[in-house]
Amino acid sequence: MAAAAPERILQRLDWQVIRRLDGLLQGDYRSLFYGYGVDFADLREYQPQDDMRYIDWNVTARMNTLYVRQYVEDREITAWFLLDLSPSLDFGTVAGPQHHKRTVLIDLVTTFARLLTRHGNRVGAVLYGERVERIIPARGGRIHVLRLVNDLLRTPKLPRAPFTDLTPLIEGGLNSIKRRSLVFLVSDFYCAPGWERPLGLLSQRHEVIAVRVWDPREAELPDIGPLIVEDAETGEQLYVDTRDRGFRQRFTEAARQRESALQHALRRAGVDCLSLSTADDLVSSIVRFAAIREHRRKWA
Repeated sequence: MAAAAPERILQRLDWQVIRRLDGLLQGDYRSLFYGYGVDFADLREYQPQDDMRYIDWNVTARMNTLYVRQYVEDREITAWFLLDLSPSLDFGTVAGPQHHKRTVLIDLVTTFARLLTRHGNRVGAVLYGERVERIIPARGGRIHVLRLVNDLLRTPKLPRAPFTDLTPLIEGGLNSIKRRSLVFLVSDFYCAPGWERPLGLLSQRHEVIAVRVWDPREAELPDIGPLIVEDAETGEQLYVDTRDRGFRQRFTEAARQRESALQHALRRAGVDCLSLSTADDLVSSIVRFAAIREHRRKWA
């Protein structure tokens, strides 16, 4: 990877992603980066210029006077990325390596890190492969974003690994992040069970957003004849015949059940989920997620 690769990635995302996001979100990133637990500050009486969405109707009913929730939205945020870089993240079936899950992960982290640091915030990261490989301290500035991207590009791809266990990654965040922060857990969530409880503990201390990176062929198989499929993590191979409609239906149903179980676990932990497909436009995915967050925030 050329030394200038981080700079090229950042320039590409500045032009193709961040400028579009600035236009679509009009520079207002509260729905992405400010949640219920991060920025609530106080209550005060309603004033004519206040946004009616922030009226606290429970307090208003008790006091018989309009009260609004007050947020501190211009204070510094410290954001952390807990990054699953296990072998299954190197999968991708959409044409070109730019659509592999690892590449989509790097683009997302670079975009969010750039958006945050250009407003004076700090970002850090915990990198996980077979274990927690590295902890990058939270710092601000464009140079720090480039160093973060460089570290991601230089992290070697693992040829094989045991089935991923996200518990050490989440516990690494619990142990490393001392002050209340915004935390992004980025993974495909193909992992051993047991991560749900530490994630719940993490979300009690921090504002946590899960980012699920996935490929369309992990949810549905096309009819393309006999195939040898290989587990990206264990190397186990299996012969399948995609001409078999029953097999394709069972595959799709298993994927649907896995997705349902994941969403249920995230809801129980109190964590919002940004779903990011290798076939989707990054800007569109982020804007959809911001709209969902804004809707929930409006009615919180």
